[in-house]
Amino acid sequence: MLNLHPNCECCDKDLPYDSTEANICTYECTFCTDCVEGILQNVCPNCGGGFVPRPIRPKTEHRPGVSITHHPASTIRINTNYNRGELSEFCESIKAIAPENR
Repeated sequence: MLNLHPNCECCDKDLPYDSTEANICTYECTFCTDCVEGILQNVCPNCGGGFVPRPIRPKTEHRPGVSITHHPASTIRINTNYNRGELSEFCESIKAIAPENR
């Protein structure tokens, strides 16, 4: 089950569980749309993969035990260890390679 991290790892913008601005890579690294499209250029600075929109966990329990109430989002904030220059340099170096070929 996805952890649904509460923030962008780059700019620390709040990304609540129902945010349509949250993007994740295959390792659940979480970044906002502005950072993914601007600074990161669709390159995860942690694994080199691409991003997809993060799914939104249902508010309403349509099936017993399946909703945000029963499976809350994480409250642990995660921030990248890289500075903006390092992020830009890494992402620039592999952005031309399609995510499926990285």
